[in-house]
Amino acid sequence: MMTMNTRWQLLCGMAVLVGLSGCASEKTPATADVAVSRQAVAAATSAGAADLAPAEMQSAREKLMRANQALAARDYKTAQDLATEASADAQLAQSKANSAKATAASDELQQNIRLLREELARANATNQQ
Repeated sequence: MMTMNTRWQLLCGMAVLVGLSGCASEKTPATADVAVSRQAVAAATSAGAADLAPAEMQSAREKLMRANQALAARDYKTAQDLATEASADAQLAQSKANSAKATAASDELQQNIRLLREELARANATNQQ
């Protein structure tokens, strides 16, 4: 049978373990979230978002920088929140860049169709004379 002192020590030991596991579990997601946001910013950059959605890219980069600073300061909750926001901004920037590219491609295709119709109309007019 355990004495009161042994129970107290066991209870304190369990409390310390729970506290340490809580700290460890907060660090891991924050580190992972910062890494994910870093990848999102890189993907948006390679999609041309720096030129096509500069405001969103600037916001994503600033939040990523602040997330890295919070991670270094061991403020894991802030780092996680900023990393999540940076990822969202980077994804928005990438979506805007992809949309701008699709719009430009559509405009070019419409221009080509218009030119082909004009050539076809000229050819038909020449054949009818």
